[in-house]
Amino acid sequence: MRGDKAPWGLKIAAGAVLAFLHVPLALIVLYAFSAEDKSYVFPPPALTTQWFAVAWQREDVWAAITLSMQVAAVSTLVALVLGSLAAGALARTRFFGRDAISLLFILPIALPGIITGIALRSAYHTLEIPFSFWTIVIGHATFCVVVVFNNAVARLRRLNPNLIEASMDLGADAFQTLRYVIAPQLGSALLAGGLLAFALSFDEVIVTTFTAGQQTTLPIWMLQELIRPRQRPVTNVVAVVIIALTFIPIVAAYTLTRSDEPSHR
Repeated sequence: MRGDKAPWGLKIAAGAVLAFLHVPLALIVLYAFSAEDKSYVFPPPALTTQWFAVAWQREDVWAAITLSMQVAAVSTLVALVLGSLAAGALARTRFFGRDAISLLFILPIALPGIITGIALRSAYHTLEIPFSFWTIVIGHATFCVVVVFNNAVARLRRLNPNLIEASMDLGADAFQTLRYVIAPQLGSALLAGGLLAFALSFDEVIVTTFTAGQQTTLPIWMLQELIRPRQRPVTNVVAVVIIALTFIPIVAAYTLTRSDEPSHR
């Protein structure tokens, strides 16, 4: 390999991987405009935009989107509070068992979602907690906290402790140090973690299935529509909306994370 140019074989392999990842997404977008409403036919017999108007008028679609947005927003808020507090407790202090506690924080996102869902459902049943909006939020917060915690603890461990000591030496109290020294350093990491947590919560289906009861979030609605389709292209239209809604926070989080790397400053 000479200079910055990659071999043709590596370029072809990279292109094949990108196609493997994104061609299915492109097909979803294509089928959202398909005039066929019963099955997936390629190429579509005709193209139409009528399904966007149909999806706009479906009250069940709006109800599912509203519930998913509310759950994602509250779950992200809970994750920001708990994740940042946990990161602050573990990043700057050393004590016996710190690594074990850090592992316990990360474990929920490493476990399969079905394990987390079954565990939460068993806990709700044991404690006689009825299914509600908050049972979904608790389920989503279990993995959203991990995302925020990972971002926050990584940033805090890179924070120069001399900045905090200098702030204290100059007469700042703990709140002023938090506000003027730590918060500006931690802000972009929390924002990136919050955006990722929102995106993960918005399209989560496995844990939600075990914690939602009779409520229908958007991913559950889509799953039900695929099993018992009425107007299959409407499901594709909603999928396109999900792609757009989750793409924005993921790109924003990626940009914020990249901007904090030394090579991009």
